[in-house]
Amino acid sequence: MVNVGDPPVVAQVVRNGFVESTHRGIVVITRADGSVSYSRGDYTSNILPRSSLKPIQALAMVRCGLAVPSDQLAVACASHSGEPMHLRTVLDLLHGAGLDESYLRNTPDLPLMDAQRNEWIAAGRPPSSLAQNCSGKHAAMLATSVLNDWRLDTYLHRGHPAQQAVIETIRSFRERVAWTSIDGCGAPALAVDLVGLARMFGVLASASGGAEKEVADAMRAHPELVGGTGRDVTDLMRGVPGMIAKDGAEGVYAAGLPDGRGIAIKITDGAIRARPVVMGAVLRRLWLGDAKLRARMMDMPIYGRGQVVGAVIPIDI
Repeated sequence: MVNVGDPPVVAQVVRNGFVESTHRGIVVITRADGSVSYSRGDYTSNILPRSSLKPIQALAMVRCGLAVPSDQLAVACASHSGEPMHLRTVLDLLHGAGLDESYLRNTPDLPLMDAQRNEWIAAGRPPSSLAQNCSGKHAAMLATSVLNDWRLDTYLHRGHPAQQAVIETIRSFRERVAWTSIDGCGAPALAVDLVGLARMFGVLASASGGAEKEVADAMRAHPELVGGTGRDVTDLMRGVPGMIAKDGAEGVYAAGLPDGRGIAIKITDGAIRARPVVMGAVLRRLWLGDAKLRARMMDMPIYGRGQVVGAVIPIDI
């Protein structure tokens, strides 16, 4: 399957004035009516949103009857850092459904971020499904399955009602699932075109009621649960009033604004380091957030012998 062609350079790694590396990517901004207001690259390219799709997956669970406190709904949208607040909230979600962490089928792993990972290792704890950054999403799928009397042992199968609900939710936005793969956590990974991802986030962020507003409000109320301490996705939601945002593996970023605009980014070589830099440039283009937030997003220094000798910089955005 052909996904992306030859996209433009959207970021460069500059070391002492020398362009050492380049990152190509696709950027699209949509209006409230779904039309495109700005783009670089072929925004109709099919991509795997990876964890950027989690708010849509959480929306599907709410539409299937999941009714939990906002902190638990936020962690269902999360790629969490594995901090104690995240693990407690995931457990609360499971326990509310009469389950424990043994029901989780996501790939056992160490916490996502270095600080939490180091603490985990120092305590002699092995990789676990609870610590893995997608555990909130999986807990929500399990809780929804309990509510609907669906099988728990097969909740990751593409044909399971929970996964079919996600596909139907994407279709309800008039978007198309172009491909189905398997995500790193074991859940189905659904491909959509990049502009469709932007449109879905715009609709979600601007919802005035219903399950869509419930999901968006949970993310806004608990940005620290969607990401974690020091995470750019958390800072982004705190710094732009009303914005919802979600990062994804392999260089994906999606955001929605309360006026219905949507943003989607795909760094085609999968580089995480270029992702926040490009999003920071989009903020600058749209005059979103303050100068401090934009600088924080674009602060990706390059070091030489412990000293800053360059940076990852956005190109033509």
